[in-house]
Amino acid sequence: MGATLPRRPSGTTTAGGRPSIGLAAGRHKTRSRTGNRHNGGVIEMPRDRFDGLVASALDEVPGELSALIDNCVVLVEDEPPDHDPDLLGVYVGTPLTERDLGYTMALPDRITIFRHPILAICSTEEQVVAEVRITVVHEIAHHFGIDDDRLHDLGYA
Repeated sequence: MGATLPRRPSGTTTAGGRPSIGLAAGRHKTRSRTGNRHNGGVIEMPRDRFDGLVASALDEVPGELSALIDNCVVLVEDEPPDHDPDLLGVYVGTPLTERDLGYTMALPDRITIFRHPILAICSTEEQVVAEVRITVVHEIAHHFGIDDDRLHDLGYA
């Protein structure tokens, strides 16, 4: 089961006053940049520590950008779907660049970060920190309508 992580205010808040960061057309995936499913010695990391890394990566998003994130929730799951075991993260929703006046009463977009595949490709905690950051930025970029080619050019693919 996924956990919703705290993040900076974004313009939309839940009933409890916690911010939420949109489920419609888009689905963008982040895959292992190494092409390896396992590194041979999977690093162990408690779920709460990994969740904290995701929250820290979200906190690193500049305020000017995080303020623009709209109707989007960030989740952490241990495993990706069975049909896509190398998936590190996925964005499902309608990117901001594709929303129009008809975009109302929509369920939140979802960014999901998959813990076990990230841990499987890393040998050190420092690598996990870097991979989580890259994956979070990659998926947020999809929320902003940035495609994989441009993310590759920027070093986030």
